[in-house]
Amino acid sequence: MGDRLAGKRCLVTAAGQGIGRASAIAMAAEGATVFATDVNGDLLDGLEGMETFVLDARSDASVAKGVARANPDVLMNCAGFVHHGTALDATDDEWDFAMDLNVRSMHRTTRAALPGMIERGTGSIINMSSALGSKIAAPNRYVYGVTKAAVVGLTKSVALDFIKTGVRCNCICPGTVESPSWHDRVKALGEQMGSYDAALQAFVDRQPMGRVASPEEIAALAVYLASDESAFTTGQPFYIDGGWSG
Repeated sequence: MGDRLAGKRCLVTAAGQGIGRASAIAMAAEGATVFATDVNGDLLDGLEGMETFVLDARSDASVAKGVARANPDVLMNCAGFVHHGTALDATDDEWDFAMDLNVRSMHRTTRAALPGMIERGTGSIINMSSALGSKIAAPNRYVYGVTKAAVVGLTKSVALDFIKTGVRCNCICPGTVESPSWHDRVKALGEQMGSYDAALQAFVDRQPMGRVASPEEIAALAVYLASDESAFTTGQPFYIDGGWSG
């Protein structure tokens, strides 16, 4: 247990699994009061020492209610979805869903959290982008890549507009991270390739380090960005991708 986040109230979306869950746990371990949320409340089972509740990042009303309850000093936006396919495969429904969940949800939460942060004269917003889209492309990730590039633009805009208020905004750009959703994507690719092991190796090989990241490695960066250690840092995309993007 540490105290790097002592006294801070941290709201994490999509905290039910993967990076969001690991970040909520890491923040709580550093002394934060953590509000761990997810659209699926069952996924929040087992999170100890923090408040948990359902929050739908695609709903203005749900976001407003959740932010009012948490009144966060730190907002970590982790909600997102990975679509497969090229520009020729993307349907209008997939495009609309991805833009709403991967980008507009961050607009909703940021817009709701900013007034309280500005009033207190301090705040850290941490957005989940990706090395994919923001810096490098990958096959059959058209819609996802577009949305993650947009997250960097959103992050930089918020950082600049509120730089004099004490509010900071940065984004994390991971490579491949081990998570339940990643294993689902490996399984889907394996069905196409005829081999789960071959699909797994294809994901691993794109990181020059020869492995994928653990959620806890990404969470360690999130703790740094949430803490006062990063007080002079805003508007930055942080690449944590095993050398994938060079």
